[in-house]
Amino acid sequence: MKRKITAVFLCLSVLLSAFSCSVPDPAPKNRVMYDYFDTVTTFYDYSGSREEDFSNLTARVERELSEYHRLYDIYNEYEGIVNLATLNKNAGNGPQKVDSKIIKILLFAKEMHTLTNGRVNIAMGAVTKIWHDYRTEGASVPPMDMLRAAAEHTDIDNLVIDEENLTVELRDYKMRLDVGAIAKGYAVEMIASALINDGYSGFVLDVGGNIRTIGEKPSGEGWTCGVKNPNPTDQQTYVYKTELKNSAMSTSGVYERFYTVDGVSYHHIINGDTLMPENNYLSVSIRADSSALSDALSTAVFNMHPDEARDFITGLSRVLAVLVMPSGEVVVVGE
Repeated sequence: MKRKITAVFLCLSVLLSAFSCSVPDPAPKNRVMYDYFDTVTTFYDYSGSREEDFSNLTARVERELSEYHRLYDIYNEYEGIVNLATLNKNAGNGPQKVDSKIIKILLFAKEMHTLTNGRVNIAMGAVTKIWHDYRTEGASVPPMDMLRAAAEHTDIDNLVIDEENLTVELRDYKMRLDVGAIAKGYAVEMIASALINDGYSGFVLDVGGNIRTIGEKPSGEGWTCGVKNPNPTDQQTYVYKTELKNSAMSTSGVYERFYTVDGVSYHHIINGDTLMPENNYLSVSIRADSSALSDALSTAVFNMHPDEARDFITGLSRVLAVLVMPSGEVVVVGE
């Protein structure tokens, strides 16, 4: 499954607050999982729960991650389910009956397309698949005429969703969906929200750097999250730190999924206007109340000019952006 690499956070035990707590936080437990969304997942327990209870909760989180992973896979089909790979294979063949979880992520994707003025477009799969294949081969850059031809099949209006009958239709037979900009963050948010609704607090779910804190620490404080320095030659580990309490943070960057041709690096985040990777930033980190939103916005902002990005972020409520510029300058915008 093709996924956006965003893992650049480390939750730290140090609190941002200047106040100390009379009762220390319990030592955290954690479980690591490797099989979902092509990345490493870590589930942390700061609540002080019993080992048996944490093991049972971890098993629940893993079951749900597995379900979302299979449903949102754009490359592999699985027996007994219709997933996004099935939809891509059946583009142009009429409506397909799907799970409600697919309906919901596609509706969210359309909302993000509108919010970001098309900067998040899951209908870009025909273009991103070309880049994926060339990046895997690693020898050359896709010809622009090939990219332009594929771009003729990226109109999200050809994605038709019937909520009542739970069907999805791709009306363009060459159209392909790619949910790499939203799938991890959306899955994390759905799992975290369910846990919060069931009364859980004091946990952190980190799926490849899409971090969602569930409630708060027993002390009442949040967690300190550091934005990793994207410059490997710089000895400074973190360029910014912020507190997360019942909120989320995600990053898009140029330095973990890329290839080099004739001395030029080409990363994986493709601008829908130019059909090329943009290089306005080394990384873009977004803090928001929702992991689904932070994941989507990190891609959207990455493909915006800095002036456009500032205007966009300041127009949103309860969203903070940490922009690491090519020069190494760190620009913080928003709340």
